[in-house]
Amino acid sequence: MPPDNVIQPDGLAKAYNPHEVEGRIYKTWEDKKYFHAVPAPGKKPYSIVIPPPNITGILHMGHALNNTIQDILIRFKRMKMFTAEWMPGTDHAGIATQNVVERKLAKDGVKRQDLGREKFVGEVWKWREEYGSTIIKQLKKLGCSCDWDRTRFTMDEGLSEAVLEAFVRLYEKGLIYRGNYIINWCPRCQTALSDEESQHKDVEGMLYYIKYPLKGSGGKGQGSGKGEEDHVVVATTRPETMLGDVAIAVNPKDKRYKDIKDRVVILPILNRELKVICDPLVDMKFGTGALKVTPAHDPVDFQLGLKYGLAEINVMNGDATINSIGADYEGMDRLEAREAIIADLKERGLFIKSVPHRHAVGHCYRCHTMIEPRLSPQWFVKMKPLSLPAIKAVKDKLIKFYPERWTKVYLNWMHDIRDWCISRQIWWGHRIPVYYCKKCLDTGIRNPKSKDQNPKQDLGIIVSKIRPEKCPVCGSTELEQDPDVLDTWFSSWLWPFSTFGWPAKTPELGYFYPTDSLVTAQEIIFFWVARMIMAGMEFMGDIPFKNVYIHGTVRDSTGTKMSKSLGNVIDPLDMIKKYGTDALRFSIISITAQGQDVFLSESKFELGRNFANKLWNASRFILMNQKPAEVGADLCELYKEKELALPERWILSRFYSTLSYVGGCLDQYKFNEAANAIYEFVWHEFCDWYIEIAKSTLNDKTSQVILYKILEKSLRMLHPFMPFITEEIWQKLPRESDHPGDSIMVQPWPYIQERLISRSSEEEMSLIIEVITAIRNMRSVWNIEPQREIKVIINTSDDQHKKLFSSNIEFIKRLARSADMEIGIRAKPASSAVSVVRGIEVFVPLEGLVDLAKEKLRLEKDESMITRAIHSLTARLKDKNFLSKAPADVIEKQKVQKAEYQVQLKKLKENLKQLKNAT
Repeated sequence: MPPDNVIQPDGLAKAYNPHEVEGRIYKTWEDKKYFHAVPAPGKKPYSIVIPPPNITGILHMGHALNNTIQDILIRFKRMKMFTAEWMPGTDHAGIATQNVVERKLAKDGVKRQDLGREKFVGEVWKWREEYGSTIIKQLKKLGCSCDWDRTRFTMDEGLSEAVLEAFVRLYEKGLIYRGNYIINWCPRCQTALSDEESQHKDVEGMLYYIKYPLKGSGGKGQGSGKGEEDHVVVATTRPETMLGDVAIAVNPKDKRYKDIKDRVVILPILNRELKVICDPLVDMKFGTGALKVTPAHDPVDFQLGLKYGLAEINVMNGDATINSIGADYEGMDRLEAREAIIADLKERGLFIKSVPHRHAVGHCYRCHTMIEPRLSPQWFVKMKPLSLPAIKAVKDKLIKFYPERWTKVYLNWMHDIRDWCISRQIWWGHRIPVYYCKKCLDTGIRNPKSKDQNPKQDLGIIVSKIRPEKCPVCGSTELEQDPDVLDTWFSSWLWPFSTFGWPAKTPELGYFYPTDSLVTAQEIIFFWVARMIMAGMEFMGDIPFKNVYIHGTVRDSTGTKMSKSLGNVIDPLDMIKKYGTDALRFSIISITAQGQDVFLSESKFELGRNFANKLWNASRFILMNQKPAEVGADLCELYKEKELALPERWILSRFYSTLSYVGGCLDQYKFNEAANAIYEFVWHEFCDWYIEIAKSTLNDKTSQVILYKILEKSLRMLHPFMPFITEEIWQKLPRESDHPGDSIMVQPWPYIQERLISRSSEEEMSLIIEVITAIRNMRSVWNIEPQREIKVIINTSDDQHKKLFSSNIEFIKRLARSADMEIGIRAKPASSAVSVVRGIEVFVPLEGLVDLAKEKLRLEKDESMITRAIHSLTARLKDKNFLSKAPADVIEKQKVQKAEYQVQLKKLKENLKQLKNAT
């Protein structure tokens, strides 16, 4: 009977069923508020804010990797007795969410304009209530231990207040202004985009060569263009924008155009007169060296227009159709207009040629539509003043990037930072807190305080967190709010402190800010990470986080980025159904080296599943043979009581060495190294070796205590990686009733017993394991039946080695299946297999065990068969027809099969060599 203070739970089921375990355990964790953290003065905080997933999002492998890493960190720090807070939440994702709801309405033949702004926004809120929590439920399936009681939304009341506060503060400091500038415009979403939201892709376009007649040459846009000096040839990738041309630019050093500098050029078709400007910005090597200048449709041309006082002619509507400026082309789509203009130019003899031209073109990061550079009045944040403290914080190592190489990427971008366009022409989002007074605009009345308080303040503008009752300047009540909303990232950049209650000075903000770790992907370093650092320094006067871990991109097994359109996506929820959550988490972490991309195939998840099964079976064996009375024994006291045998000293040392290494890896964000160290210890050292050794002494107190202690502490070490199975097994362990807490997740991280780490014991046991492994390999090579006992001779003259093998001979013989073992200086017997381990010769006499001639024939037959198989697979993998038609997973399987055959062939050749040596 166990002592009264020991709880003896029911045993483990025969097989581990993750689906029976995970939901039940997660509910218990939630019900008992284990994820919730409150400020605890005197206790060290550790906090993470989740990169808020979009409410339109569903869990993908990138989320699975990112959030598994965060969960490992938060569970680890929780067990290290920090007050660990993982702040969850979701992002309203302005453009993406509006697009989703618009598509939903379109199925019923309804446009948002039919509903009007207020009703449409109401529809988006309804959609959010119905579908916006999908990603949260999926994160729970992943085992995320977020403080769900604190879940935030970027458009909840508190965060909306923070957004308004930030806007007003920046405006009053002169850091927000309104200006008419070239911006990135998405014709599909019909909104401005920041530079970071306009993703450049190389496209195969054309460079069109067009004659622009010179005034006075008889051309006037209608002539044939004949003659050497009656025209200028201009090369352009976008003929449709020529409708907005106002000048021709050449380089003052370009001798080809020295005679036209004072001439007037005629715009083909529209016959607009264009001046010639000379500017060193013009690239003489591009095209013909003569460039059309269209200030309203090109950022470089816009700067030239400002420099030379050129007109700005916008020729497109918001949907990228040609406006009334385009005369006969009005209403045409931009690409349709391009073709029509080329046809007209050809008819007039003004088109020379078009040549292929590969160039980078911006695309909308949401809908992937080709963006249009467009002159438009927008709101901007002046970034240069904000960037300086953020640069200094990283240079001073107040914030560290992991891997370190991202520091340079961050600093390069920050040094070249441009102002941030923050206004968006959509309806879903935080409406800009700007109101326009119609009377002031009509009469030209300016706020008399504007010169002192804000030189950038525009005429008739009132910036206020709440709608003013009347204009503070003229008293008029005719006020109209700006129709635009703020960029989604304007709320996200406040996330590390707004989620804790800013602008209010809450206890949570004072305790948990600055946060400790940010885990994110490389593609949002500029969208989000850099801006959060700037916002933290500006509004909090402190960094938002201390460490930034940038993980790689999840790709398929061929290295291609996963994409629905390519059909190479692996759904994490499908993998959870098939293998279990712990298997998914452990597998993806094990193969993710720091900062490197992840090459993933479904077969990789078998690693985690097999590890879970191994752990379960080993735990079940230990529990079936456990004496509950021994669970309270202290390892150090046990160490004092008696001289432990080498296997006991070794396994204790290996556990504490591994524990120390794992903790160090987690502190340095080397998650795969930590996971692989645990795997190696639990699977190979504990299960394959120590448990096998201990089977002969199961009833001994020492074995009982060590088996229990190593299992229990290993479960705690593994818990951050595989929370469900470790909780389920831990709950089944007999333990003292006064053990703190009733869940593994609130247990302390195991304490490192430095005195139990013995490098000499590890080295000695390592040698024994190598010798036993060598004997087992020889048995395998010579096809000796597993149950058949053999004779082994260990040939060594080293006295320490003799003593080591002799004092541990019993378990060596048992694990090697050897009935007779000799140790000392021995000659090699005739017909013996031989293996050399660190200079020690190990002989296995084969006489009476193996028919050597028959064995040689078998090995040669296998060698021939595998060689043919390798040749066949090699030919197939070189076949272009096969490679172009076969699915990627089939090709991958063929590659794996070839690699396996190559390993087998190498082994067969080694075996044949050994056979030759034995005879």
